[in-house]
Amino acid sequence: MATPIRILSSMATKALLADLVARYPAAAEVDVELVSVGGVEAARRVEAGEPMDIVVLAASAIDQLTGKGCIVAGSRADIVKSGVAIAVRAGEPAVDISSEASVKAAILAARTIGYSTGPSGVYLAKLFDRWGITEQIKDRIVLAPPGVPVGAFMAKGEVDLGFQQLSELMPIGGITILGPMPAAIQLMTTFSGGIAATSSQPDAARALLDYMVSADTAGIKHDNGMEPA
Repeated sequence: MATPIRILSSMATKALLADLVARYPAAAEVDVELVSVGGVEAARRVEAGEPMDIVVLAASAIDQLTGKGCIVAGSRADIVKSGVAIAVRAGEPAVDISSEASVKAAILAARTIGYSTGPSGVYLAKLFDRWGITEQIKDRIVLAPPGVPVGAFMAKGEVDLGFQQLSELMPIGGITILGPMPAAIQLMTTFSGGIAATSSQPDAARALLDYMVSADTAGIKHDNGMEPA
């Protein structure tokens, strides 16, 4: 049997990539193995030289790994743009998230606030600093471990107000997604693919990446709460 094309990604694109692989026109002839972990863990595994063909992470992480020689130079392909959404536990009253001021007020009123260790979490920590509320809310923050969705804590009642990539909140039951962060404070993260330096089949990897960025995949991306890059 042919060696599978091995993809390593962060959790934010897990569902999207699974859908893209399932709809890949060459799927009947090409076996694809998808492994999704926390972004920090994914980067560590790439840097450790683990054999793989395609790496899908935030564009900035792909660029860093390229600079370290772990991703083939010039192979980066921008796949999707993804925004941060806000959610509450199912059955809880909705809160106003229509403006920067209302989101700040909702955070200050929340018993617990949850976000991840990924790009959205790093951004939110900086936003709280800019607002001057970090000290005020630090004891109410629940930081989801890498690879664990914030929604899982919300569904259990451990987080009142949660922030994460929309694509990571969508599959979680027991929560209500209120909508995206308002435009004034929205963070759009570009997720990109690159060919790993350890790839034994770079041509097959490039063909799959070309499909992932093609116009034919726009509907799949929208269905997963993302936009074509």
